[in-house]
Amino acid sequence: MIKKMRRCAAAANRFDGLSRRRILTRGGGALDDAELLTLVLGQGTAMRSARDLAHQILSTHGGLRGFANRSGKEMMAVCGIGPAQAARLKAVVTLSQRLGERRLSPGMAVKSSRAVFDHFHLRLRDAKREIFLVLLLDSKHRIIREERVSEGSLTASIVHPREVFQAAISELAGAIVAIHNHPSGDPTPSAEDFEVTRRLKDAGELLGIQLLDHVILGDGEFVSFREHRLLEW
Repeated sequence: MIKKMRRCAAAANRFDGLSRRRILTRGGGALDDAELLTLVLGQGTAMRSARDLAHQILSTHGGLRGFANRSGKEMMAVCGIGPAQAARLKAVVTLSQRLGERRLSPGMAVKSSRAVFDHFHLRLRDAKREIFLVLLLDSKHRIIREERVSEGSLTASIVHPREVFQAAISELAGAIVAIHNHPSGDPTPSAEDFEVTRRLKDAGELLGIQLLDHVILGDGEFVSFREHRLLEW
């Protein structure tokens, strides 16, 4: 039985060599998700081919989108995936997200909520929990850096103005943009979103640091408090 499994794994690995040649000659579009993932894994085990592992990853995690947001620990729960392969998989996911983003970088001016959405959407779209970030801006609304404030259900107790503005004060920021995601995919602001935004706006006015916008990200769509005039109260 063991010899048969090893022969099957060897045959599958030879098949993976064909996938490598196809992607080099015909491009990535010629391969399906499992074939592409197989190439990323590189090799399987003595008992299981990389292709078998790829199929199990996709079936266990509900396809590429479900897999992309899994932690390294969750990836290693698949029998045959070790730390090196999990790290390689996470690196590929991160690279693909960065390629898909329209990058905002330090020194660039934030000119629209759409630019904020384009920058963060792929990174936060499939997150299972709400993640709250702020962009620290100078007086001309140019990016200083990004700060991660909290992770979890958005409430006034979790997103406290103290944590939000601490980094802004240390960086001498003139303004901030608040960003968070809705795991449901629907960016419609909740009562908690309004309360947190009001508190941040009030605190910013006292500190002389403008809350320029609060952008809520959904699946393929977003809501900007500034564009919808929800900061005017």
